[in-house]
Amino acid sequence: MTGAEATGQAESSGPGGPGRDGAGQGGGDRGGRLRVAFVIGTSAGGTGRHVAMLADGCAERGAAVAVLGPASSQQRFFHDHGGSAAVPGGNLPRSWKFVPVEISDRPRPAHDGAAVLRLRRILAGSSPDIVHAHGLRAGAIAALALAGAPGRRSALLVTVHNAPPAGGPAGAVYAVLEWIVARRADAVATVSGDLAARMRHLGARDGGRALVPAAPAAPPPPDEVTRVRQELGGGRPVVLAVGRLAAQKGFGTLLAAAARWQQRDPAPLLVIAGEGPLAGSLDIEARTAGLAVRFLGQRSDVPALLAAADVVVVASSWEGQPLSVQETLRAGRPLVATRVGGIPELTGEDGALLVPPGDAERLAAAVLTVLGDPALAGKLGAAAQVRAAALPSEAAAVDAALALYRQISGGYPAVPR
Repeated sequence: MTGAEATGQAESSGPGGPGRDGAGQGGGDRGGRLRVAFVIGTSAGGTGRHVAMLADGCAERGAAVAVLGPASSQQRFFHDHGGSAAVPGGNLPRSWKFVPVEISDRPRPAHDGAAVLRLRRILAGSSPDIVHAHGLRAGAIAALALAGAPGRRSALLVTVHNAPPAGGPAGAVYAVLEWIVARRADAVATVSGDLAARMRHLGARDGGRALVPAAPAAPPPPDEVTRVRQELGGGRPVVLAVGRLAAQKGFGTLLAAAARWQQRDPAPLLVIAGEGPLAGSLDIEARTAGLAVRFLGQRSDVPALLAAADVVVVASSWEGQPLSVQETLRAGRPLVATRVGGIPELTGEDGALLVPPGDAERLAAAVLTVLGDPALAGKLGAAAQVRAAALPSEAAAVDAALALYRQISGGYPAVPR
């Protein structure tokens, strides 16, 4: 479930559905304590933050929680939690811990087979009520691990966070992963309507819409906003983009759009906050084209950057419930974004100017329209704050997840369906 995602409630019951032997009221842990195992793959963004939020929230509400995933994700999102697979007494730890299981970010057959076997041993020893896997790779590996586990089978919930690659060898691999998840998971939650339709078409049991709230942030002090404006050069309009520098985020399209607004007087300054694998190539591309671009790297003062921006841009080719869009709405800033995935569900038609993905000309025109029309900018900012008021909180996301866990956990047969 990506900045924070939990699940909505499923309508189907099926094996282990609500009310089965009373398990829906608290699972099988001694004293009725729900036992949850989160499974996560390699993550560098919102998915990892979201799982950390869910793990903390579930533990605070009394669940016994463990997170199983690669060491790289532990270092990035769960550095305060250690532990090992050897859990005394066959129960998940009372205070939640991270258990290393190396699930890579791309298909590696031998590596993936080892991950399945290790996860199978851990789950067989701890027997959680619910296994909640995040992403198609983690979901498929969890499904295969549970398929061979002896004894009582844990319920499997998978949250699909991203659209799979289209075409080519990668597309074929992800089609298999989707099929495994759709056929083996007891419920599949998704972050956007297009993913929900895709998984339903494959026969998945609908686990509802995943809630992925951004963490709350206090408004930045005025002097901090002034400092940021001065850092960015003062008088020029600031066009801000925040996100991981990866292909999905459409930064190449954004640079092509920036080339189209260089003739404006004064020329807007494009500011990009974030890091990622494309950082070097994007910097070279911007310098070669002579664009007014500042690459800030990873920043801890995003609220101040948002407040200092004249317009915020999200140029992604696909998104679920992006944290940057939610943060922009909460900051009440004018937003130009691509009409993809879950973005229109967050912004509505009035909370942003929405343009097609990959269209640099339309993207540039929308940015220039906002910069040239203060009344429109004010209208977009006001509408953004209205949309923000309807965004779910982290508490609501955790409560929704726990409700779904209790609905689908407990009372499973000795072998998978």
